[in-house]
Amino acid sequence: MTKLVRVIDMERCMGCRSCIAACHMENHYTPGSPWNEMVEYENGTYPDVRSIFGTMACMHCEDAPCQKICDEIDVHAISKNEYGVVLVDYEKCTGCGYCAPVCPYGVPQINKQQPQPLYPGKETPYEEIPLAQRHPLHQKKANVMEKCTFCWHKLEKAIAAGEPELIGKKPEYTPSCDLVCPVNARLFGDIDQEDSKVREYIGKKKAAQLKKEFGTSPQVYYVVRGGDF
Repeated sequence: MTKLVRVIDMERCMGCRSCIAACHMENHYTPGSPWNEMVEYENGTYPDVRSIFGTMACMHCEDAPCQKICDEIDVHAISKNEYGVVLVDYEKCTGCGYCAPVCPYGVPQINKQQPQPLYPGKETPYEEIPLAQRHPLHQKKANVMEKCTFCWHKLEKAIAAGEPELIGKKPEYTPSCDLVCPVNARLFGDIDQEDSKVREYIGKKKAAQLKKEFGTSPQVYYVVRGGDF
């Protein structure tokens, strides 16, 4: 079995937002529908106050409420594959928005427009790829739900090459946001691998899932200081 998870160490995160920029560029950012957002707040009592940083994206829940409601209304646009990745089929999504209020993490977003170049006239190589030639998860259209995919377009290359054990180890098989962190506050990999870094880090740092009381079993873990989150 392979169960892909992400670990975000909020003790290390300095709020530089490199991961957010990487996500925007890798996944053809749609204005108003970011797949990765920074959570920033202050903790403590003056004058002993410090800033806390961490990012929020799709938790790829084992028991995903968004998928449940999508199936209940007979749309079936949201699925979870054998690697634990929750994906959206843009061709099936009707933009009804029912998935948004049932998510405890506020992740699903209904976009309002087609993705546009961040800097018109100075498109990156990714942005220059015609829509029809992009990966299906990048063939976005207006009025559908968007969210983080764990960069599935990269992960499936490892699977096709027969190298799923290298997910999170080789750059071409690793989500872009996890690659660029300058302080190594992000890890990605297979928690079912006995020698995986994510498994070791979660145990060593006592990383925890957010809002476990909702029973969603998210596949993103956070390292926090006591009382910080």
